[in-house]
Amino acid sequence: MHDHFHVKIIATGSSELRKKSQDFDSLAGRYIETYCLPLSIEEIKDNTKLKAYEESSFLRSLSSQVQIYGSYPEIYTSKSQAIKIETLEYMFDAYVLKDIITIYKIKNAKLAKDILTKIALQIGSEVSLREIASSLSANVQTVTSYIEIFIKNYILIALPAFRTNLRRAVSTNRKLFFYDLGIRNVLVKDFRDLNLRPDKGGVFENFIVAEIEKAKKNRKLKFNAYFYREFGGKEVDIVLEDYKKNYYCLEIKYSKGLVKSVFPIKHTLEILNSENYFARIKKIVKNHG
Repeated sequence: MHDHFHVKIIATGSSELRKKSQDFDSLAGRYIETYCLPLSIEEIKDNTKLKAYEESSFLRSLSSQVQIYGSYPEIYTSKSQAIKIETLEYMFDAYVLKDIITIYKIKNAKLAKDILTKIALQIGSEVSLREIASSLSANVQTVTSYIEIFIKNYILIALPAFRTNLRRAVSTNRKLFFYDLGIRNVLVKDFRDLNLRPDKGGVFENFIVAEIEKAKKNRKLKFNAYFYREFGGKEVDIVLEDYKKNYYCLEIKYSKGLVKSVFPIKHTLEILNSENYFARIKKIVKNHG
């Protein structure tokens, strides 16, 4: 239709899923791909009428809500907490499990859910595929394959370790985060207020990682994201490396606090907390836009 009638076509769905079909035209050079991710904080704020004095409290409340229920449009616009949870459970069962498992012909739905649950319980920590496989009595290759499917279909975000030729950088594992924390909280069955939760630090770190990833994809920003850890245990939560090899180190703190720079290459250091996260992310977007 595009070739013969010169019409504009908007097609929804995952380009990754097209590869499961044996007969399709790649349309190379003839299409623009746009990401339809969960709403970003920036998108929500830009579409909310606020007075200047309301902005600070709005952003605090919004970040709390997104960390508990996520930011899929139908979740964000729902007023009922019970409906939010019910809808999230349906979304997880219908899309994350049913659709992806059917399309990829995943043989073990329970294993797929158990893998995601294991990851959900250790956000903010490095993920060992061997450890997950061993705890679930599964093959490492199978676990790896399932995780890659969830990454390609925008359920999980992979944050690899930054390596230099310096021997101090030791990690070979990745950190895995969720694009949407509502989906993550469905897995751990916890929708309590953040102040009541022992995992609030990891949840906040996931929130920041997801917002940066959404900004990167929405605005087509040119940088790669990593974490960094040394033998002594010192680490940097996020290292952004642009295409000119400029480095921006981000330390994520749920509460205010000071940090000491440990990254071995010349860099700019930023501290993100629950009070300044929006301004800091806007600065990142500006620096890499």
